[in-house]
Amino acid sequence: MSVANTADKTYRARQGQGIGLGGRYARLLAPAVSGRAAVVELVVAMLAAMGLAWLVLPQNPLLLGMGFPWAWLLPVILALRYGTLIGVGSVLMLLGGWYFYQQTGVMAGPFPRLFFLGGLLLVLVAGQFGDIWGTRLARARAVNRYLDERLAALTKNHYLLRISHERLENDLLARPTTLRDTLSQLRSVALDEAARTGQVLAGAQPMLQVVAQACQLEAAALHACDGEHVDGVPVASIGPEFTLDTTDPLVRHCLDTRQLAHLSADGLQHGAQTRYVAVAPVLAGSDHLIGLLVVERMPFLSLTYENLQMLMVLLGYYADGVEHAGATRTIQAALPACPYPFALDYARLSRLRRETGIESSVVALVFDADPERDALFEQVVRSRRALDVAWPVVNAHHRAMLTLMPLSDAQAVAAYLVRIEDMLRAQFGTDFTSAGIGVYTLAVPGAGSEDALVKLLRRAQVDGAIAPATLPAGEAPHV
Repeated sequence: MSVANTADKTYRARQGQGIGLGGRYARLLAPAVSGRAAVVELVVAMLAAMGLAWLVLPQNPLLLGMGFPWAWLLPVILALRYGTLIGVGSVLMLLGGWYFYQQTGVMAGPFPRLFFLGGLLLVLVAGQFGDIWGTRLARARAVNRYLDERLAALTKNHYLLRISHERLENDLLARPTTLRDTLSQLRSVALDEAARTGQVLAGAQPMLQVVAQACQLEAAALHACDGEHVDGVPVASIGPEFTLDTTDPLVRHCLDTRQLAHLSADGLQHGAQTRYVAVAPVLAGSDHLIGLLVVERMPFLSLTYENLQMLMVLLGYYADGVEHAGATRTIQAALPACPYPFALDYARLSRLRRETGIESSVVALVFDADPERDALFEQVVRSRRALDVAWPVVNAHHRAMLTLMPLSDAQAVAAYLVRIEDMLRAQFGTDFTSAGIGVYTLAVPGAGSEDALVKLLRRAQVDGAIAPATLPAGEAPHV
């Protein structure tokens, strides 16, 4: 089982849990539901509780004067689970219950002001606690989702690096294209077709042709997926046409586990009868299933674990490119010299800021084009963090090191700059001011991200990487 698939199963299990819950029985007692389900549970639970209290103690259904305010136990639990609004709703229902009991003559006497006032305050405190921790959990999940995407991409890249060295000699003889050519073709397909058509599986047919050539597929079909539903009509196919059997054991195993399914896969029933050779999921990131590749026929000598794993990596590479193709293409159109990894992660972090408000930053350190500054520039290039994405920009007069810092706010940027300056002071006896190093920062915005990056390059005086169409009329880029 690969690292990406393990992270996928862990993430999906986490999504079904409430705050601090880890077992199946805990999830049954406190499921992570909201919206209409929470309102229905509020109404049913409160009516059932007030009705039960009326049956047990018809003369005191609000359980007044019993040493503990038992009537407020259920509203507090609902407020902790769903927040302040549901908690206030339970208070209103309890107030309506008192009015009903008084009108029917079950309870006599004045309105218990202190009883309801104290209960309302208790429910508000519990609801505020639930709201705060629900928001923190949502932010943590958003950060973990981004880290899962980075982990999945890193795993695929490491695997590609390993097999590229192992197969270089054999692939040059057996296949007309190299692994680098295959990845370049997939990237081009994802960017061009997704931006042009806007479809979920944009460029499916040329992508399948590239994958079939690299993995030696003879008969295969790509089907679009929407959750657990698989479209029976293929969006792309290679070789003789065939119909999709959604009840096939390999298809069901792939949909259930979201892993590569073949006859020797773990968890597949022994001796299962299938008409397919392999079924591979098309996963965008680590958990978003957008397609299913069904392989009916391929050469026997190509049916190896390494070849099937390469098939999975190529499909994941294509899916990630399609998912972020629109934003990535916009950035590269405005900045033709921007590397693809930088543009891809910048688009991801911009979406993360737009959806959750989590901040990321770009830091630009600008050096003069002076041979005496070569050592300083090279040291800054080598000192980036493992999670950061670097983009060195060089022109005739300046050179800059743009560092994309995921999940880093202004305080993290300040700490990064202090670390870099301390390193320069310790190794070269200089600092930013003495060395004439310009420092420019940018908080990755949720909207207009490409314009903000263009303005940052213009301020850093390395805007030769900007496309001419993005410059104001009459302004020429620095060269």
